[in-house]
Amino acid sequence: MSRLRVAVIGAGNWGRNHVRTLAGMPDVELVAVCDSSPGRRDQISRQYPDVLVTAESEQAMGAAEAVVIATPAATHAPLTRTAIERGLPVLVEKPFTLSPRDADALVELAAVRGVPVVVGHLLLFHPAIERLRSMIKNDELGTVYYLYSQRVNLGQVRPDENALWSFGPHDVSVALDLLGQPPVRVAAQGRSYLQAGIEDVVFLTMEFESGVLAHAQMSWLDPHKERRLTVVGSRKMVVFDDMQSREKLKIYDRGVDRPPEYGSYGESLAIREGDIAIPRVPTDEPLSLELKHFVAVARRQARPRVDAASGAEVVRVLAAASESLAENGRVVELTPARAGIS
Repeated sequence: MSRLRVAVIGAGNWGRNHVRTLAGMPDVELVAVCDSSPGRRDQISRQYPDVLVTAESEQAMGAAEAVVIATPAATHAPLTRTAIERGLPVLVEKPFTLSPRDADALVELAAVRGVPVVVGHLLLFHPAIERLRSMIKNDELGTVYYLYSQRVNLGQVRPDENALWSFGPHDVSVALDLLGQPPVRVAAQGRSYLQAGIEDVVFLTMEFESGVLAHAQMSWLDPHKERRLTVVGSRKMVVFDDMQSREKLKIYDRGVDRPPEYGSYGESLAIREGDIAIPRVPTDEPLSLELKHFVAVARRQARPRVDAASGAEVVRVLAAASESLAENGRVVELTPARAGIS
C-alpha cells in the first residue's frame, strides 16, 4: 500500500508536533506544510528539505490526499470547509469552530460530500482516558456521581481566546465522552485580570440529565501546573493526573455505603476505606495514536471516533458557557436541539 500523502496547515506551537509526528510515520508521506510565518517556513524547510513549504493553504491542499488543520481557531471553519469541498479527509484541531452555526454547517457539508472529519480532542485518545472510559462502561465505578477537572498553569496567555475556549475543549470533550451524553444546563464564571475582555480564569459547571455534575477549573494565571481529572462513583473513585510521568491513573476503592433499609440515620451510612490501585497504562503518545487513527479514517478503514458531530456538540456547550460567562454565571439551558439530540 502506498503511503498516504498528508499536508499540515499551521506549524505553530502545536502544529509543529503534527509535522514531527507525521514525518516519522512509515505509512505517511508528509508532502506539504503551510504557515504564514516566514521564520517558521524557513525552519521547516531546513528540517524537511523534501517537503513543499508554502504560505498558501490551497497549494498545500493541492498536493495532499488528507489534511491536518492546526491554525488559530478563527480559521478552522473556512479551512475545514475548503478541505471538505476538495474531498480531502481532514483532522481539525480543537475547538472545531467558534460558533455552533459554523460547526453545524460543516457537519452537514461533510455528510453531503461523504468526507470524513476528525476533531482533535486529543485526550480522548489518551490511554488513561481509554481505561477510564472502559471502567465506566463496565460499571466498575458504580453510579457516577460527579467529576471535576483542573487545567491550570502560569503562562501560555492567549491574546485571541480566553481560558474557556483555550482549555475548555479538553475538559468538555472528556466529560461528554465519559458520560455518553450532553449537558442540559451550563453555568460559567470568570475574570479578566491581564487583558480586558479575555478571561484568564474560568469556572465551568455542567449538569447532566442523569443528575451527574461536572466542574472544570481553567486558568493560565495560577501558581500550579495541574492537568487532573477526578471521577467519583458509588463504588470506586478514580484520579487521572496527566502531570505524573508514570502513575497517571489511581483507582480508590473507597466510598460511602448505604444499606437499602435501615432503622436510623446513624445506621444508614458507613465509610468504606479500601485499597488504592495503580494500573499499568500504556505510555503511547496520544498525538501519535490520534494521527494513526486519522490515517485509518482517511483510508476509509475506520470510522471517526471523534467526528464532526462530536466536535459540534462540544462547541455548543462552549458557546452556552460563553453566554453564561457574559452574564456573570447565569444558568443557560441546553434544549434537546441545542444539546445535539435529535
